[in-house]
Amino acid sequence: MSDDAATEEHRRTAAHAYSALGCLLLDAGTSVTDVRDSLERATVASGDEGLAFSVLPQLIIVNDVRTGAVLAAGNTHGELSFRGAARANRLMRELELGHWPVGDLPARIQSIRETPRPHASMHWVVGNLLLAGGLALLFRCPWWAILASMLVGAFVGLVITLLARWRGAVAIAPFVTAFVSTTLVGTLASAMDLGPVPLFAVCAPIAILVPGALITNALLELTATDIVTGSARLMYGLIVLAFMAAGISAGALLTGLSIDPDSTALVGQVGRGSSDLVGWESVPPLWFTWIGVVMLAAGIGIAFGSGRSLTLLTICVMALTYAGIVLFAPLVGNAVATGLTAGLVFVVARIVERYSAAVPSNVTFQPALLMLVPGTVGLVSLATLEGSAVTAALTVFISLCVGVKTAAVLTGVVIPPVRATARP
Repeated sequence: MSDDAATEEHRRTAAHAYSALGCLLLDAGTSVTDVRDSLERATVASGDEGLAFSVLPQLIIVNDVRTGAVLAAGNTHGELSFRGAARANRLMRELELGHWPVGDLPARIQSIRETPRPHASMHWVVGNLLLAGGLALLFRCPWWAILASMLVGAFVGLVITLLARWRGAVAIAPFVTAFVSTTLVGTLASAMDLGPVPLFAVCAPIAILVPGALITNALLELTATDIVTGSARLMYGLIVLAFMAAGISAGALLTGLSIDPDSTALVGQVGRGSSDLVGWESVPPLWFTWIGVVMLAAGIGIAFGSGRSLTLLTICVMALTYAGIVLFAPLVGNAVATGLTAGLVFVVARIVERYSAAVPSNVTFQPALLMLVPGTVGLVSLATLEGSAVTAALTVFISLCVGVKTAAVLTGVVIPPVRATARP
């Protein structure tokens, strides 16, 4: 084979390998902007300059500038667990540093995708049980609501795993789970004559499906000029939110459930409420919110397959997030406190990623978004037409986006990404 033919074959093989790597990173939850930047750095390390990349949520396009050849690779795989995302990030970092030849990529990518995840269904059930109970504790629901949230959360986790087995059922999962959760809580409230129920007794069991993080990332991609991707993600997130709001409305209408208007608090406001009731209708002491933080983080780690080390890190990140909101909220208000905390946590996540290839920033920051994003408040507020809560949620949401975007710009300057060195 002539040198020109060998070079052309190598570049064709490299294009296939980079497209597969890009799909892997997308499944790991990496934004399209970061995927494109990482692939470009990898080509420098491997001596494959001249390959240009266009990244969409389900498509990687590789253009060989020298020959004009174009390769389009569709992403038909599912999302990776958090542990798989960490392995994908480590592979990307090692490639950027020139530790691995491009020819080894297909085998390593296949190894990551084929890593077994035993008892995944049980993890979803247990993880959502802890997540729902943690949120209910964090927002100081009455004891009966905390217990109900955990039981309903476990059932919702089971429903999610069953619906995931049918491809067509995934589209209706947001509506079905929201309807089932609301109906169960509403039936319990009606049977026990509990009156208006706390907000998070309704939304905690389905919080794992709220697309707050997706919508936030969509807006960030829009500000990074990734218009097509940002618009598509934003539209999908709004559709999911609408389906969930419809499910809550349908369940509330069926059971006659009503939401306690005084319970539509954000994270920075959880210490303001109190209860003179006793027994199961009393609220836990304020210090129990920290137990809620741990349960919330542990639930996320179990549900998304983090493994022991990443779950412990998630607990630390969630504790930092909650501490930031509690510290800043009395000083600057809840909206500004959310933006400041989001920026701080994002910087910490990028620093950890910079010095530990096994801990990608999207894995450490994504759990914090579940606490920061007021998606659950906005969701039920939309379903119950509670205008003031919608306004508060929107204000906090904008502050969150500004804080994260500002932190992303600062970390890009102060903590630049790993710079690969081209091979001789």
